[in-house]
Amino acid sequence: MTEPAPIAVEPTIDPAQLTALQDRAVLVSMAAAVIELRGTGAVDCLQGLLTNDVAKPGPDTIVYGALLTPKGMIVSDLWALRTAEGFTLVVPAAGHAAVLEILRRTLPPRLARSADLSATHRAVILLGAAAEAALARPVAPLELPAPGRVLLAGNCLIAGTGPNGPFRYLIVGPASDLDALTAAVLNNGATPGTETQLIAARILAGWPALGHEIDEKTLPQEVRFDEIGGVSYTKGCYTGQETVARVHFRGHPNRELRAIVWDGTDPLADRSIQHLGREVGTVRSTIVAGTRRIGLAPIRREVQNDEIVTAGGSPARVTALPLPVSVLDR
Repeated sequence: MTEPAPIAVEPTIDPAQLTALQDRAVLVSMAAAVIELRGTGAVDCLQGLLTNDVAKPGPDTIVYGALLTPKGMIVSDLWALRTAEGFTLVVPAAGHAAVLEILRRTLPPRLARSADLSATHRAVILLGAAAEAALARPVAPLELPAPGRVLLAGNCLIAGTGPNGPFRYLIVGPASDLDALTAAVLNNGATPGTETQLIAARILAGWPALGHEIDEKTLPQEVRFDEIGGVSYTKGCYTGQETVARVHFRGHPNRELRAIVWDGTDPLADRSIQHLGREVGTVRSTIVAGTRRIGLAPIRREVQNDEIVTAGGSPARVTALPLPVSVLDR
């Protein structure tokens, strides 16, 4: 496994930012690429690549999943927004080049073609309990999409990402159209958000990120793909499916993504997690609030929730995901 990057300056969330995540609507730009997939065979082609089922839900839906290596390791996670015309893929910036290369190598041009729209399109996310209220007026008289559904509002796609994600809505479209829509959302009560708020929301939800919890040796089940709805066990074959199915039906992953909670904010010496004299995991993402730090870490299964480990040189508690916001509210 690739050694995680050294501990850098950790993000710190202040009480106002935390309160906004609980009570308000927070709009944050995504560091993401936007790729279009079109053609008569687009559904079948993506169905043979993605861990999730893009065929069964039908048009005007959104699913989360990943592209895998033939051995079942995650290359990149992504959101797939399906419309009658095809798919709009929202891909983490870190997975941009790899996803483009997979599509270039695997798509038969007579059936499906991909186009990189990242130079002209972008994506934002809307977090917070008041997200629905902030978005409703700007898209009226259209009705907001339910979780798992996609709405076309002008030239922008608005997707309800569902209760398992770290945010309420994903919005993607041409930059100029998206700017106009997001300006209306901000005028209707949303506040501009920060990357720190996004990190906090993601950690609390137990949502993995490429380059952090996900590296080139990560299996989907090691980073909660079962819990967050990122993999289907009833669809047909796809690249890497044999390994994923074997883990699901015949065994279990050796590691599981869990939360680590420190009662203190002393700087971490490293990313190592030790328990009973052996290394059992590595700290990946962290955030500090008040007198407490929380983080995400793939940890060996034999370590039980609520056990105390030494993480980054300091005592910390292993905790199940997702976490309540109150874990940082102190």
